[in-house]
Amino acid sequence: MKTFSRDLISSLPDELLGKILSLVPTKEAASTSILSKRWKNLLCLVDSLCFDDSMVMYPTTTTVATCGAAHRFLDFVDKTLNNSPIIKKLSLSLGHVYGGRCHAAACKHDHVKLCLDPCIWTAMERGLLELHLHADTCCGIDIMQELFTCKILVKLTLSGDHHIRVLERVFLPALKSLSMLSFPAIDHPDYCRLIDGCPVLEDLFISDAADPLNPSCCGEHVESETIKRLVVFVNLPKCDHPEGTYLRAPNLVQLDYSCYVSKNHSFVDLDSLVQVRLDLRLWESTYDYDYDDDDDDDDDDDDDDDKHKVAIIGDVSDLVAGIRNITTLHLSPDSLEAFYFCCESMPMFNNLLNLSIESDKEKGWQVLPLLLNSCPNLHTLVIKGLVHRITNRCGEDNKLFMDMSSEGARDFRVWRFF
Repeated sequence: MKTFSRDLISSLPDELLGKILSLVPTKEAASTSILSKRWKNLLCLVDSLCFDDSMVMYPTTTTVATCGAAHRFLDFVDKTLNNSPIIKKLSLSLGHVYGGRCHAAACKHDHVKLCLDPCIWTAMERGLLELHLHADTCCGIDIMQELFTCKILVKLTLSGDHHIRVLERVFLPALKSLSMLSFPAIDHPDYCRLIDGCPVLEDLFISDAADPLNPSCCGEHVESETIKRLVVFVNLPKCDHPEGTYLRAPNLVQLDYSCYVSKNHSFVDLDSLVQVRLDLRLWESTYDYDYDDDDDDDDDDDDDDDKHKVAIIGDVSDLVAGIRNITTLHLSPDSLEAFYFCCESMPMFNNLLNLSIESDKEKGWQVLPLLLNSCPNLHTLVIKGLVHRITNRCGEDNKLFMDMSSEGARDFRVWRFF
């Protein structure tokens, strides 16, 4: 009996094949054009394009050869865009480092810019809804001003070493999602103009974790009437402790906040906030404070120890008070210490139903009894890892758990320990 193999995928409609090719890297999608006549012109149906110059095999011998390879990559980008009648999503990543050399910087900066600006223009003219721009360190590629007045853009990511001139006008009436990832090029005035120029912005992602010498200012001040989800990740301790951070977002529902503590965190007008995840890190170790309380046997020794203790800098009192109406809270091990050492008073979390905490053998649980007693309506308690640093408050932790576990002590519905 003879069997015949059939190319079932090639028999699919052109529109469906275009959708399939949109799900793979553009270089691989382009390579399918040599399979057969059936596939030769399908690349023009791809509406999601992703270009990364790391896909180019750069020579390591001469700058001239390197520039030639980079030019061919830019020409490939330009040709592909010009042949695509509809472009919904565009990702451009430049400056792939190979052997410690930035290839985009090896070429003339003007040539790169002259190629990129028309590419972005072309995409915007063909229905661009989502744009992701990344430039590695040392590239310093300018972003065209016209991008910030695009009327149809819905999602924008700015990442790495891009340059922005003074933003004279910002109006992105359709933008709902904005990500600024390790993006030090923008100063505070331009950052404020950018946020103010997005009247329907709902999701804001800010990450400063690339250049310790030149972090951006975006995570220190966030004010928006429209955002519903905010993610802030600042993992760079600066030379000087920051004076303060400010957050005002009356329609914010979900907050994921990770940073070093400031001298003041002003969190105001957060009445819509429901879910919070905190990772607040202290500047100094707290080991010297493990046994500082309830030990009056030797006052002279206590006075000597106090002189050698490192001061705990930071105040999260306003932050904690600002989130007191939430229903779900997740705390990192560092946040537990920040709550204990940097919060003057613990508010009542009357609406808190779900609390989850992570533990670490290097971090203490001193604040846990006070925190749990401030959550009278808590239904679910999740503790990830039953380990912590031994401190003078450990006896209170154990007693509190025993009291809460006793019959009738509290109406907990779910306990989870893992």
